[in-house]
Amino acid sequence: MKDMHIDIINKPIPSAHHVQADKKSSTGSDFSTMLVDAIKEVNRLQIESNKAIDELTSGTRENIHETMIAIEKASISFQMMMQIRNKIIEAYDQLMKTNI
Repeated sequence: MKDMHIDIINKPIPSAHHVQADKKSSTGSDFSTMLVDAIKEVNRLQIESNKAIDELTSGTRENIHETMIAIEKASISFQMMMQIRNKIIEAYDQLMKTNI
């Protein structure tokens, strides 16, 4: 979860000159790429969480703290993804309600 936030926050913000010079790249594809990457990260954290649970129950992992941290990372990242989804749907609904 922390890594995902850092990746999103630390992405360089293009300057106005850079944006004007690079009109070939579409904003939609950048947004969709970011969204797909975030979903893949959430999935990876869920898989790590399940693996940690399996290792704890099988006895190969003795540290319950690491397991709980993995579970919480997965849970928080999933909750954040759901909030982002809700905001996107809300924005889409508002856009559809606007009169042209």
